[in-house]
Amino acid sequence: MARATKTARTAKADHARLDVDALLADEGVGIIVCCGAGGVGKTTTAAALGIRAAEAGRRVVVLTIDPARRLAQSLGLTELDNTPRPVAGVDTSKGGSLDAMMLDMKRTFDEVVEAHATPDKAAQILANPFYQAVSSSFAGTQEYMAMEKLGQLRTQAERDGTWDLIVVDTPPSRSALDFLDAPKRLGSFLDGRFVRLLMAPAKAGGRAGFKVFSLGVDLAQKTLSRVLGGQMLQDVQTFVAALDTMFGGFRERADVTYALLKEDSTSFVVVASPDRDALREAAYFVDRLGEERMPLAGLVVNRLQPLGAAALSASRAEDAADQLEEDGAGDSLTAGLLRLHTDLAEVAARQSAVVSRFAASHPEVPMTSVAASATDVHDLDGLREVGRLLAG
Repeated sequence: MARATKTARTAKADHARLDVDALLADEGVGIIVCCGAGGVGKTTTAAALGIRAAEAGRRVVVLTIDPARRLAQSLGLTELDNTPRPVAGVDTSKGGSLDAMMLDMKRTFDEVVEAHATPDKAAQILANPFYQAVSSSFAGTQEYMAMEKLGQLRTQAERDGTWDLIVVDTPPSRSALDFLDAPKRLGSFLDGRFVRLLMAPAKAGGRAGFKVFSLGVDLAQKTLSRVLGGQMLQDVQTFVAALDTMFGGFRERADVTYALLKEDSTSFVVVASPDRDALREAAYFVDRLGEERMPLAGLVVNRLQPLGAAALSASRAEDAADQLEEDGAGDSLTAGLLRLHTDLAEVAARQSAVVSRFAASHPEVPMTSVAASATDVHDLDGLREVGRLLAG
């Protein structure tokens, strides 16, 4: 298994506990990546970690991906902005600070083009219909651009000393593995081999040229029908001709960022909800991190069902409700509350069993949990409470 944080390595009692405060205080950790399947609370976790780190003295920037409206407002991000902005209301008395931004996928793609092409060539690329479709909707583009933006933030942090911790909220993909796999897929699509294939008709002659052209058209048509719904091949070739050799840079930058994710200064926090599918996805991701030798900090299990009377089992509560009704005690409210407790206790027991199975199969993975909240997180105090729960 890849490197854990210093505290995570030593916290072995009662299963390894993820010591969040020690992780955030570790100055050797410069990047924390919150990952997991969609809908498990990665964005809230990332924001809560960012605030807790900043108020402990770290200079933090949080890169969020499509946060819920209330969460965005709580961070002061009322509209999509691809530039980190200070978050108002954060306690900076210990010398820390917090900036936050929401990834603008297309704007980040535009920045890459503008940085690696002449002004005239960049304008030609940005106006191309094929580029506009790829930069906005191609499968894997959001994951690729999240990594691209991470690389940009890391470069700025090293150059200017603006931040000493970057917290990344990964895109809400169907699969947690998409964050690791999609950039490579997009890089393969947008690399020099694809360029050479589409440009082959202009460089070959005679029957050989015709054969290459036919193969290129066939591949392009299949790709376009899948990605763009039949966009004209002419737009693709115009786009490719405008980019020239720039495609190879996409794969190169993806490889650089991928290497960054393997450094000791990076820590992955896998986030899951306490249900079978989410924890199975988390297990796949944890195993993949180990195979790739990427540094895992631990697992956060979000939204565990809390119980006000944990000592009262579901069966005892149900028996008590049945007894009240049989005796005709007339206390329907008490019986109703007991049946509600029965339902909640059954949910809690089911969640506990699923989490225990994950812990048994991955005893080396430090874990922490956060109880489900009755309300949405919509302000800094709510995020602080999530951070407190994360820290145990």
